[in-house]
Amino acid sequence: MELRPVRPAGWWLDALLVAGFVVITVLLAAKTPLLHVDTAVRDFVDAHRPGWLDTTLRWFNKLGQGGQVLTPLALIVAFFMSRARHTVRPFLLVVGAFALTYVTIGPLKVWTDRLAASEHKHAHPEYLFYVDGGLSYPSGHVVNAIVWYGVLATLLSGVLRPRLVAAIRYTIPLVLLFTTTYLSFHWITDGLAALLLGLFLDRLLRRTPWDAIPLGGRLIRSGWAGPFYDAEPATQAPARMTR
Repeated sequence: MELRPVRPAGWWLDALLVAGFVVITVLLAAKTPLLHVDTAVRDFVDAHRPGWLDTTLRWFNKLGQGGQVLTPLALIVAFFMSRARHTVRPFLLVVGAFALTYVTIGPLKVWTDRLAASEHKHAHPEYLFYVDGGLSYPSGHVVNAIVWYGVLATLLSGVLRPRLVAAIRYTIPLVLLFTTTYLSFHWITDGLAALLLGLFLDRLLRRTPWDAIPLGGRLIRSGWAGPFYDAEPATQAPARMTR
């Protein structure tokens, strides 16, 4: 199966995203001065957070709840798009996104074992691979936002205008990066690492040839196995693009 095109083309950006995530993780585990950046940002936002803004941003932060909000929303959109295009293939993307986030976010949080910024009040705490029960690194809200709003943007790209699709894909993840840091739910490096990981996962999902995945003969005979993603004008790549 031939991979679908992404922008920018090639694997060089994917390699940079993974390398950036590894570098941040290693620097934190090695107790480098990067820890002081986390502390400085946490102390600054704690000292400059009025009550009304705290309440407002907590509502915005709910936009990144994967299992409670984003996954059900993606399933609902996939259902309507499946009915409109008479194909089950929209659900393949949702299942793929769920599986990919499940095998990455949770295990990484358990492995790195980091407490959230709001839970650690020491001036210079030992951040990574240290405190039992920590589940802060990387920020699940940010990764979920990038992956799941990317799924929604892909599902709706044949319905909404391209600028609105781009806004869905990129604006809300940036809002989540800001809210989780400003509310001290996460250290700033939790969010930055999640940004790199989320973009990498999003590119993997966009590359996957969902329309070429074999489905059962019963679905094929019933007419519910037709193309969905490559049939959308908004997602067709120009001829000059390379894989």
